[in-house]
Amino acid sequence: MLATDMIRLGARLQVLQAETSLSYDRLARLYREIKGCSPPKGMLPFSVDWFMTWLPNIHSSVFYNIYRFMDMHTPAKKSRALIEGYRLYAEQAGAGRLATTAEEPVLSFTRAWMLVRFFDSDLVQLSRCTRCTGQFVAHAHDPQANFVCAICRPPPRAGKTRSRAAMRQPAGA
Repeated sequence: MLATDMIRLGARLQVLQAETSLSYDRLARLYREIKGCSPPKGMLPFSVDWFMTWLPNIHSSVFYNIYRFMDMHTPAKKSRALIEGYRLYAEQAGAGRLATTAEEPVLSFTRAWMLVRFFDSDLVQLSRCTRCTGQFVAHAHDPQANFVCAICRPPPRAGKTRSRAAMRQPAGA
């Protein structure tokens, strides 16, 4: 059931192998059965820097705060907290988009899993913003004093390309 839930949320085979005791062949067959296609090949994302850019940082911070709450305050622990936390994140991330948009959330399930592993490995930490007091993903061991988040201080061109693309589309398209 754990593997099935993770596949439905978009987990890669490497994630499934790390989180379950099922064989590679069994997981590949299960993946094909659920998704109707072969699992994607290639390496997993591995850089903490992706989580530090402004939009991924906001989404990663929202997800990790949800995950942490689920892990600490509900019966869901580790993998279950990851699944439930990601479901809640994806639901909230999708709330701001049009119902007709089939766009994926900024943070994929595999990246969310990697983020949890980065926290477990002490590569990243949560830092409290001095303006809004929210907790955001930051490099581990960075100074915490005077930290300002990506929401309170967005980069100068944040969101410009998406808003222009939306304005160029004819109404009703």
